[in-house]
Amino acid sequence: MKRKHILIIRFSALGDIAMMVPVVYSLAMQYPDVRITVLSRSFARPLFDDLAPNVNFMEADLKGEYHGLKGLNSLYRRLVAKQFTHVADLHNVLRSEYLRLRFNMGRFRVEHIDKHRRQRRHLVARKKKVKEPLPTSFDNYLEVFRQLGFPIDHLSFHSLFPSEGGNLNLLPAIVGPKRSWEHWIGVAPFAAHQGKVYPPEKMFEVLQQLVAQHPKARIFLFGRGQQEKHFFSQWIQQLPQCVDVGRHLETIHQELILMSHLDVMLSMDSANMHLASLTATPVVSIWGATHPYAGFLGWNQQQENAVGLDLPCRPCSIYGQKLCHRGDYACLTGISPDMILERINRILTKKPLAQ
Repeated sequence: MKRKHILIIRFSALGDIAMMVPVVYSLAMQYPDVRITVLSRSFARPLFDDLAPNVNFMEADLKGEYHGLKGLNSLYRRLVAKQFTHVADLHNVLRSEYLRLRFNMGRFRVEHIDKHRRQRRHLVARKKKVKEPLPTSFDNYLEVFRQLGFPIDHLSFHSLFPSEGGNLNLLPAIVGPKRSWEHWIGVAPFAAHQGKVYPPEKMFEVLQQLVAQHPKARIFLFGRGQQEKHFFSQWIQQLPQCVDVGRHLETIHQELILMSHLDVMLSMDSANMHLASLTATPVVSIWGATHPYAGFLGWNQQQENAVGLDLPCRPCSIYGQKLCHRGDYACLTGISPDMILERINRILTKKPLAQ
């Protein structure tokens, strides 16, 4: 009998792909005799390479080798040669829809994600807003595998690393060992869209207060964009307890190792929230135009640690890309540094320092 082999397709941003990890891991553990191949962009490889013995990763260069319709046809021919028996489209966009069409014509067993677009429109509507939680991304992924014939009893994923965290010896010397008297705090203060970014001047106030309240703490700043380079250099000059992670670590895997040793991560609604969640690190997340009700809160994170204001217009966007129709981004500017610090300190005081 032909061995079952599931192809999982998701080409999107890193945060969305990271949310697949708990589900793919649980699928692999519950069905150890089933082969699983994750098809995605190259940057996602570190999340799946060592996830489980029956999970493989396959990268697709959609801007190069597999660009356009001709490229997708070439990719399809390559995929067919892998002898998949089931196809799970966890993206449901034009590229994956086309591949899905080809697989359906080939009489493969194919299912795709339901993004609940109608409910999303109601959630972000300016009038007659329906402010109710949607199914989470984890729920949506689970439903696809249930429809494929692989129901998952429970999500058994905890972390990409053992309980002691990743191997710090694989990181540059500037990170060093974690001292017994230190708290390690991660801060990822930026995101792809303005509607998800806490004002930098207010974030600097948070950093100043963290240093004042926890003088022995080390603060690791995550992010590699132009905004990060601009602000991090200024902040580090004034707060030597801060370390620019992007300047010293080269890979996502190294960043994940560091995240696994953090006592808390402060992040926007962004990929770093999801990456830290995959290392079992508690995350205090800041939400402006977006809202956890859309289903994108990090794996195993607590709703109480999601900081946001209860405004009539919020949420106004699922992904944060829409311009603020008020013009003032009150959903972000109205969040005080004290609100954020209270959540961080609650986590730090619950977690005793190592002896």
